[in-house]
Amino acid sequence: MTTGQLYERIGGGYARHRRSDPRLVAQLDRALGDARTVLNVGAGTGSYEPGGRRVVAVEPSAVMLAQRPAHAPPAVRGLAEALPVADDAVDAALAVLTVHHWRDLRAGARELQRVARRQVILHFVPGHPFWLADEYFPELRDLETTGNPSVEEVADVLGASRVEVVPVPWDCTDGFFSAYWRRPDAYLDPEVRAAISYFARLDDAVLAPGLARLRADLESGAWRDRHADLLGRDEFDGGYRLLVAE
Repeated sequence: MTTGQLYERIGGGYARHRRSDPRLVAQLDRALGDARTVLNVGAGTGSYEPGGRRVVAVEPSAVMLAQRPAHAPPAVRGLAEALPVADDAVDAALAVLTVHHWRDLRAGARELQRVARRQVILHFVPGHPFWLADEYFPELRDLETTGNPSVEEVADVLGASRVEVVPVPWDCTDGFFSAYWRRPDAYLDPEVRAAISYFARLDDAVLAPGLARLRADLESGAWRDRHADLLGRDEFDGGYRLLVAE
């Protein structure tokens, strides 16, 4: 299944559950620096499109494009590997949690370099420790580590000048994979899971045993006992990394 096909099927709830978190927005804004024009690649419903700059979005899914608010910057349908944009068209190319959906990392990186002098990519460490996959859904871990490029690979292809840790706040408003690290009940919500591509790729029958264990551990207090250290923390390293290249 291609990225476009996946999001045609699961993208209906993205506008509700995948909203920009202001703390991530601030970190991305610092990485964009003095860029006045930005191309948002794999833009989805418009999360993380910076204010105060001229932005154009590229997104392969019509379902996602249809959910962009009326005030959002202009958007066109297209793939990272073949951006419908002229050479050196913008100051910066932004790609937020989308590299793992690209068909060809090198082709996508070349396109970002072709159209912009600066590249800013939010990616993740495949297989980074996280209780959700480690204890309940090993199938998710298999999906995460199969075929996805490492941070080191992305940094090498881009020629990244720096890599930053992006901590996940406990009340993160963007419902990506580890956003609910301190709010485990959220993973029992089918709408929340439907907005996380790894969950959406697995059949309900595959997920059922893990969901049953998680529900039982939450009801018994076993999850809380095991992860009491998380409950007093405001941030969590979920393996997300911000790469910047020029």
